Amino acid sequence: MLRFILSRVGMAVPTVVLVAVVVFFLIRLIPGDPAALMLGDMADPASVAALRADLGLDRDLMTQFAIWASRVLSGDLGTSIMTSEPVAHLVWQRFQVSAGIVLVAVALSSAVAVPAGFVAALRQNSKLDFGLVSIAALLLSIPTFWLGLVVLLIFGLKLGWLPVVGYVSIAEDPAKGLLYVLMPIATLFLHEIGVLLRMARASALEVLRLDYITHARAKGLPESTVLWRHVFPNAFAPTWTLIGLVLGNMLGGIAVVETVFTIPGLGRLLVDAIFGRDYPVIQGCLLFIAVIYVLVNLIVDLCYPLFDPRVKAT
Repeated sequence: MLRFILSRVGMAVPTVVLVAVVVFFLIRLIPGDPAALMLGDMADPASVAALRADLGLDRDLMTQFAIWASRVLSGDLGTSIMTSEPVAHLVWQRFQVSAGIVLVAVALSSAVAVPAGFVAALRQNSKLDFGLVSIAALLLSIPTFWLGLVVLLIFGLKLGWLPVVGYVSIAEDPAKGLLYVLMPIATLFLHEIGVLLRMARASALEVLRLDYITHARAKGLPESTVLWRHVFPNAFAPTWTLIGLVLGNMLGGIAVVETVFTIPGLGRLLVDAIFGRDYPVIQGCLLFIAVIYVLVNLIVDLCYPLFDPRVKAT
């Protein structure tokens, strides 16, 4: 088991390093000067040059990268150009907002989509199967931002059940805070059901056609035993991998939903930093998202032997 863990960690470290290098140099290709943006259009060249020197933007790229990398290794992601706040504090604060929404949405969608996918596979070509597959295809084809706007229009504006603008932390006021995150959670929940249901159904169908399932039934085993001991463990493993990928993608790509519902999460922070040419915040957000994505997939890999009996942690 230790060897299995070390091998997976060894594969994750170069990925994070490569992402850090790519992120740093690609950000420098964004048009615009952070110093000129902060001072405004009426600033004189001398003031812009002085601010660039203070921010370290006047040095060559390799020197800037070396300084940034050394600080990152010590846990310092720098200071925001726009707000003068520590980037690590900003990223962690916003991440808690995004993580709460994403984790609940993924958990709920998995709890609904996985059983529905297995039921559809067991009732293949039936009206129930056709209905579930049609719903999954419909939800999968709707863009997240459009689905969010529809949810906002119906439950926020038309019915007036939920607040449309603003955000209240659940830690400060659990009852009121829950009202502000219901629509974002519902949007992500509905969108991801389609992806997970299709994968669960396809995996179950593949396993149900294998010879050892026919053999287990031929031995006279009860259908419930065949399903829970032979079908489910083997069919759930690919779906578990997809759940990890969905979780990582949502943590990094929730910016659209947060923008629609004005949620101050990690994605919204990244978008605002891009518009403000706030290099430290952009670098910190992208690096943090990459690390979270790698960690999520690492956890998925480590848990894989628990779900798939054919895989051994060696």
